[in-house]
Amino acid sequence: MAASPLAVLGYAACGLVVLRMIVSFRFLLPLAARRWRELEDRLHSYQHYKIPRYNENLQENPLYRKAVAYVSSLPSLEDSDYANIFSATAGPKKLAGGDHLSLRLDAGRSMRDSFLGARISWTNVSDAALVLRVRREDKRRVLRPYLNHVESVADELEQARREVRLYTNCTGEGAGESHPWRSVPFAHPSTLETIAMDTDLKNRIRSDLEAFLKNKAYYHRLGRVWKRSYLLYGAPGTGKSSFVAAMAKFLSYDVYDLDLARVADGADLKAMLLRTNPRSVIVVEDIDRFMDGIFSCCGEERVMVFTMNGRKEEVDPAVLRPGRLDVHIHFPLCDFTAFKTLAGSYLGLKDHKLYPQVEEIFQAGASLSHAEIGEILIANRGSPSRALKTVISALQQMQRGQQQVGGAAGRMGAALLGRIGGGGGMGRWRTGTAAAPRRHRPRKEGYRAAPTRAAPWDGAQGRDAEGLPQDIWAPQDAWR
Repeated sequence: MAASPLAVLGYAACGLVVLRMIVSFRFLLPLAARRWRELEDRLHSYQHYKIPRYNENLQENPLYRKAVAYVSSLPSLEDSDYANIFSATAGPKKLAGGDHLSLRLDAGRSMRDSFLGARISWTNVSDAALVLRVRREDKRRVLRPYLNHVESVADELEQARREVRLYTNCTGEGAGESHPWRSVPFAHPSTLETIAMDTDLKNRIRSDLEAFLKNKAYYHRLGRVWKRSYLLYGAPGTGKSSFVAAMAKFLSYDVYDLDLARVADGADLKAMLLRTNPRSVIVVEDIDRFMDGIFSCCGEERVMVFTMNGRKEEVDPAVLRPGRLDVHIHFPLCDFTAFKTLAGSYLGLKDHKLYPQVEEIFQAGASLSHAEIGEILIANRGSPSRALKTVISALQQMQRGQQQVGGAAGRMGAALLGRIGGGGGMGRWRTGTAAAPRRHRPRKEGYRAAPTRAAPWDGAQGRDAEGLPQDIWAPQDAWR
């Protein structure tokens, strides 16, 4: 029996009523939950803690910055009724094309968190303060552990999102005691993986840096300032600057490039170093121009990098005495192993039929700097074969030049020996015509060199000059 039209309309009306009730119920659930939380709040007493942005001396409160970072990372912020969205203009994630958006709790809004079973809420009362609310019966149990948790999470977030910057000491307009440094975002592409360096040496350096990051308590237990120093030496173009950039990126440390030509005197230098931030790599070029006093005016959590062009033996022994520089790293001219790394980075090559010829000429003693080979590879990047042939030609030309210089030097030496002649021979050469001592760059007034060269660290002893264990890296001779 067919249903009448009135019955059909009745069924449809009932269905609409039920559907409306279901939809209304879904909307009523959040409202009911909110009202229940408000009722529950009235049944408990709470303790409120205000975290201001600035203290009474108008200095920024570090806890406020960390609390803001922590609150912005909570998943519950995405479910809040009102939040601000920010996009980073620069930084690691922005440069890498990753997620660079961040949420920020709006003024006057609150959000909830939980810790060790306790319910905690945050309120952004203004742009200058946050208020932490916790139940009175829970405050003794969770307050301090919770704040430690907030700081720990914020430190991890800051390290991951930190924008590395390059600082240079400035002169002229904008320079002075209050602002001796200028900075720009530091987005150098070098990494420890792309650096053309011996793989074993690279792994030792990485292990040394990782050990430094983890050993703050160990340094303090020894009564030492938590910092590390490196000496990079080698011919120009061998990759020292790229290595500094890779080190800074690995550590997520800022880079301070100290130009000594802009330093007036020792007092000016100390004032600038005192205004460097923790978590920074301080680069000083031409170590033989300056050393005294630099370690006494730097704070903790810093890596000091000194570079020089040339041989380490050309520096005054007093500069390199034990206790001043922890690690010495030699940057030689490019060899075949480094060349293969460069060819892989610049040309995408893993192997090539011309590689044996390139290796043979490297083994014959020809060499170029990493920068010179890099320029050749860039100029011929469209044709790997042409690039390798150009490298071979450049190495052969360099080898012929070395042979010509060696032949001329040999002929000159023979002529000199012939002039000496007569009785005494080489004995007369040593005593009567001794070579002049090596001349160093002029030192500041009052500088005194050590009378003898300090012996290098002995790997068999297992400790460096200041007593730190050396089991995480090789002796200095192995770094050369």
